[in-house]
Amino acid sequence: MSSVSTSRRGSWRAALSGLTTRGRCLFAAGVSLAACSLVLGQRDLLRVAVFLLTLPLAAVAIVARTRYRLSCERRLDPPRVEAGSTSTVRLHLDNVSRLPTGVLLMEDVLPYVLGGRPRFVLDKVEPQGVREVTYPVRSELRGRFRIGPLSVRLTDPFGLCELSRSFAATSELTVTPVVSRLPAVRLGGDWAGGGDAAARSIASSGTDDAATREYRHGDDLRRVHWRSTARVGELMVRREEQPFQSRATLLLDGRDAAHRGTGPGSSFEWAVSAVASIGVALARSGFALSLLRENGEFLSPPAVPLTEGLLLDVLSGVGTSRAASLGDAVERLQRGGLGGVLVAVVGALDLRTAERLARLRTGSSVGVAVVLDTETWAPSRSGAQDAAGGHASATALLAASGWRVLAASHGTGLASLWAQAAGPTARARLGGYSPDPAPRPEPAAS
Repeated sequence: MSSVSTSRRGSWRAALSGLTTRGRCLFAAGVSLAACSLVLGQRDLLRVAVFLLTLPLAAVAIVARTRYRLSCERRLDPPRVEAGSTSTVRLHLDNVSRLPTGVLLMEDVLPYVLGGRPRFVLDKVEPQGVREVTYPVRSELRGRFRIGPLSVRLTDPFGLCELSRSFAATSELTVTPVVSRLPAVRLGGDWAGGGDAAARSIASSGTDDAATREYRHGDDLRRVHWRSTARVGELMVRREEQPFQSRATLLLDGRDAAHRGTGPGSSFEWAVSAVASIGVALARSGFALSLLRENGEFLSPPAVPLTEGLLLDVLSGVGTSRAASLGDAVERLQRGGLGGVLVAVVGALDLRTAERLARLRTGSSVGVAVVLDTETWAPSRSGAQDAAGGHASATALLAASGWRVLAASHGTGLASLWAQAAGPTARARLGGYSPDPAPRPEPAAS
């Protein structure tokens, strides 16, 4: 909440500078008639001149001597919306002074993507009176948009003088990517249990380090694990609980050269929406999420899992970069170990990048690659045939190395595409959906 007062020093000077075009014209006409009356010796013209000069000066006096205080509170309902959805802005204006206001002209500042600036007229607000104004805002583009500050213009009844005041408070509207509802898919590669039962299972199997921790003041001495204490040299106690949680890493390819199209219909915006939809589905399934960019930078600390709301907030502000390859992201994953589930949403791939990604998936790790055929968004100058051949070779290489490849093109629905991530043994449980298998590389001709 912010407040504004009209009782400031220099209010007379501000009011004089606030004369409207109508007021300035009347004042100029009065000066001209006064000069003509002196030259022609006409008293009637002088009377009219005095009237025309007095009227705008009286308006200035009324506006300058108006002394009241206003407070304003802005609320967004809701403060976070999907792209293409509508949020309602509520302005709560309160006259906290003991004097009624005059005519108030209100204008709120909006970014261009949210539409034109809304304007309202309040005739009169009684002492301690309250007025509430609402208006909708909508954006087809994701991002964080600042709304405000609200400006109030005070005017006299004849519209000869206006005095502007602005509130300091602003609000932020977060427009998140569009989230599609995905079918429930069991990816595998996750923990099969947790809680006390899992902790007792570990303790009984003999892996003492995974089921013990350092002694803390106040711990029950009956929980001391003497074998671990003797080996470590410090008091170690058994953990009462060792919960396990599935882990998933989302890789967003934001290379500008790997995407086609502009605006909400570009391939990059499709990729961001896909990451948001997959992340929300995995978070609701109990996965601990981390988000990795093409430059090897985690958009949140890896030790702090992303919640559903935090993931959408982070994705609302991401953009493309000038990175040339996914090498930094691959190296970061190799240093930290893949583990769990890796979902990579990538743009145009060449064979070298596909080979580096293929080497990431080892052992029992699960890798899902959503590969965008960016030529279907906007063909490149190099030729659609060559680009299509490179796309097919890259996806075939990933599929041959054990990745679950989901080939996406312009107009593809992510919900139907995501069913392929279940693997061939689990697709029968997804309503009989059985897409064509990913293409495999053909043997070289002898």
